Amino acid sequence: MKKKLIYITCLSVALLAGCKKELLTPESQTAVATLDNAQFSTAGRIQGQVLGLYAGLRAGDFYGSRYLIYNELRADNFIAQSSNSVTAYQTYNYTLGNGAQEVTGFWNSAYNTINRCNLFIEGMAAKGTSVVGDALSKNYVAEAKLVRAICYYSLLQLYARPYYDGLGSKPGLPLRLTGNSVAGNYDLARSSVSIIYTQILKDLNESETDLPITYGTTAVTNVTRAHRNTAIAFKTRVYLTMQKYSDVITEANKIVSTAAPFTATSGVALALQSDIANVFRTPYTTSESILSMPFVSGTEVGGGQSALGSYYFGVKLYSLNTDGIIGDGSFKATDRRRSFISPITVASPLPYLSKFPTLAAAGYSDYAPVIRYSEVLLSLGEALARNSNSLDPRAIALLNAVRSRSDATTVFTAASFASTQALFDAFLKERNMEFLGEGLRSPDLMRLGLTIPGKSNIPAVPASSSQYIWPISGTELLYNKLMTDNN
Repeated sequence: MKKKLIYITCLSVALLAGCKKELLTPESQTAVATLDNAQFSTAGRIQGQVLGLYAGLRAGDFYGSRYLIYNELRADNFIAQSSNSVTAYQTYNYTLGNGAQEVTGFWNSAYNTINRCNLFIEGMAAKGTSVVGDALSKNYVAEAKLVRAICYYSLLQLYARPYYDGLGSKPGLPLRLTGNSVAGNYDLARSSVSIIYTQILKDLNESETDLPITYGTTAVTNVTRAHRNTAIAFKTRVYLTMQKYSDVITEANKIVSTAAPFTATSGVALALQSDIANVFRTPYTTSESILSMPFVSGTEVGGGQSALGSYYFGVKLYSLNTDGIIGDGSFKATDRRRSFISPITVASPLPYLSKFPTLAAAGYSDYAPVIRYSEVLLSLGEALARNSNSLDPRAIALLNAVRSRSDATTVFTAASFASTQALFDAFLKERNMEFLGEGLRSPDLMRLGLTIPGKSNIPAVPASSSQYIWPISGTELLYNKLMTDNN
């Protein structure tokens, strides 16, 4: 919120107005609309605002591309082929300052979306509910709360110490739960990591209660808007990040059957695809795609020049690190997930990730995944093993479900693991193979306090390093006098 810019604009208007008193208070052309305006006057306009919340989530600086990119480039699976700071090179080599584009851009994008959610929730209470009725109002507000929860969770992964470090006692984020529609006082101190997670879970729990069980047979809507199982699935991610394994199990058991083939037995029929390639090609609306950000060729560009397909495969800004997961011997040549690795040729001597292959000519229209059912299965399996500190049979079966879908030649048994730690490590490796390029690698390392491995000439980053998390956005530090930076 740039108060200085607002002040300069007002001063300029005053100088131009002279004695024309009415021009001293012109209608703002940039302020967010107030709560009692026409945006809440019809059912169609209210629904348009709901869809606008998802548009904020899929912005290029957010889940449209860069949030996934940043969490991958911080880790060890990609090698820079450009030193352009515009395309996240400072994230890649850990030279970020408070004013770096990625630091300010992502912070602004996430908090802008949070503000839109807050204004929408307030607007529904003030007027919208009377227009659409109580049932539909609860549905819409639940969607806003889920989007807000995703925003706060995502911010924590980059700007705050992991939960394990002090059990959430370290500085977190400014917790903004009321909307800003005009210029005002934006000073707000950081709440602790624990308090932010408490709010995230509150939003997700309330969303689970009020979201629809399903949007019927409309596959696109079931994938691109939140339903009850979306809230449950995202809670498994949150609890795993907090190392609250018994809670992961409780939530996952709501949408994962007790035995293979593992499926959701109520709500939207979630299940693994027989071929992982189906998830990443048209129509992108599979049983495995719990929530994805849609892009339509010709009408909307997925992240623009910073689209997933551009970074990984189109402009080829980052190649795959042959010393990363693709060089691991257990990632077999016959594994179906290797079909996402471009072949090395004379013309293209480096491997690239082709998981998002639709290029600029087709508008970079690949859907960006937010959460998939395979993640829920692996989170449940890991939680079962860690919670019991054992070679849990169901945990191993869940690991096999994801592995055998892409690599039928590998079947894990209890004898495959020399210790419980070996099973824990197997889950982490499986996630690395399964979600390559999808933005889970850095958060997976950080939730466990593991060193972020080095790559090329970039040294490893231990959990004790100040580089383990990002600095706070310079714009926030400038306009929020109660905000403090990360050390």
